[in-house]
Amino acid sequence: MKKVNWETIDIKELAILISAHLAKNNISAVLVGGACVSIYSNNKYLSMDLDYVSFATLKELKNAMEKIGFYQKSSRHFEHPNCRFFIEFPPGPIAIGQEMPIKEFKEIKTLTLLTPTDCVKDRLAAYFHWNDPQSLEQALMVAQAQPVDLDNVARWSKAEGASDKFFRFESLFKKGGK
Repeated sequence: MKKVNWETIDIKELAILISAHLAKNNISAVLVGGACVSIYSNNKYLSMDLDYVSFATLKELKNAMEKIGFYQKSSRHFEHPNCRFFIEFPPGPIAIGQEMPIKEFKEIKTLTLLTPTDCVKDRLAAYFHWNDPQSLEQALMVAQAQPVDLDNVARWSKAEGASDKFFRFESLFKKGGK
């Protein structure tokens, strides 16, 4: 692995590096959550953690992460002493609300992550179920920066019982934000 400046690495570079390193250790993983928002919004929103769903064992993950200087802080949480971001491995499967398992992903170099459409749905799930306004803002950031299948999001929203909240999202999207 090339020399890494852990103090200045950006989230996308880190995501690509971690994904490549995991793959070299025969571990497949998919980036989900707020780091996808950061990547798709060009850091308009900046997550401080990278969540990877993997079916590797904790022992396999720990062995791989230690090779690049990350230590296990708690069960599925890893930190590097010089890196501002931390890595988490939430358990699978990859699901968004009641829709599971998610099987279609986007590839950026060695990085596998949610598609922009599924990233929007992931953020909207928090808005729908927990009334989290920050998640609504993040969904809008991604939808404004990336091509998103709004028909797919509308269908999913209806299945989640949240058509009314989808209409708010859609209205804000058409207005260009807040």
